[in-house]
Amino acid sequence: MAPGAEQLSERLPERLPGRLSAKASEETCERGCWAAPETLSAADAASLARRLEELGYCRLWTGETFGRDPFALSAHLGAVTSTLRLASGIANVYNRHPGVMKQGACTVAEQTGGRFTLGLGVSSPVIVNKIRGIPYDRPLSFLRSYLDAMDGARYTSVPPPAPVPVILAALGPRMLELAAERGDGAHPYNTTPEHTAFARSVMGPEPQLCVEQKVMLTSDARQARAVAADVMKFYTRAPGYRACWKRLGFDDDDIDNLTDRFVDAMVVWGDADAIERRLAEHSDAGASEVCIQVLHPQHGLAAIDHDALAALAPRNRAQK
Repeated sequence: MAPGAEQLSERLPERLPGRLSAKASEETCERGCWAAPETLSAADAASLARRLEELGYCRLWTGETFGRDPFALSAHLGAVTSTLRLASGIANVYNRHPGVMKQGACTVAEQTGGRFTLGLGVSSPVIVNKIRGIPYDRPLSFLRSYLDAMDGARYTSVPPPAPVPVILAALGPRMLELAAERGDGAHPYNTTPEHTAFARSVMGPEPQLCVEQKVMLTSDARQARAVAADVMKFYTRAPGYRACWKRLGFDDDDIDNLTDRFVDAMVVWGDADAIERRLAEHSDAGASEVCIQVLHPQHGLAAIDHDALAALAPRNRAQK
């Protein structure tokens, strides 16, 4: 159990259902993949998507920072796959007018036969304000108004076969409540199974809870922690993550110095069985989908560890 889990448990809302839902068993919890394929060519990204489809992953989530546009990338990957679902994880609401966001989502969903999920989020003030120069104020209110405007925006082309699912990036209780109230679910990132239990209790049993979990297939503790710390350092400047981690019992020393207990909570490493145990904890806590983000043991985010993707593949799990 992560540090602070007991304190977090004490703050779970009493009015909402218990932590575990009917969707929380290993049989019903799906396995997706989260990737930031910025180092891959378009052709290599397409090959990765086809491989994930072959391995049985349910959905590929791709991020948005300063690289590829998530809609253009999803359309490209959708053209080379037939069953793999695709999701923006997440599209930054400050980057696009609500009507433009709706256009992009509906276009890709129609092109892919309804396989696209619109993941939305407020990103962080570091990216939005400091780097992009866009005002960042009252993100919760901004997102609520943004969803209202997106709902009311016109889309005049051929519609997708079904409404596009909307999943909100959410960590704190108010954003999780908004995800349950106005979206189809939540996409927590950089969290723990204790947070998954908290999120399920806040949202109730029905909304999707698509949890990202970083994994690394190596038993070399020193190497794993060094690579994991290098990846996690990018996120330590974001106040939203820091607030979430402190609710989970970590302090400034853990976060700023990337202590072993913090790094081990954020990135699960070891053999396939050790990783599977952590993923099962998310499932038992109420996740409807666990999206693994595979880190390469030597190169972190700069390379794809195909051995890990195969070892943790849903198709292989089904054969056991």
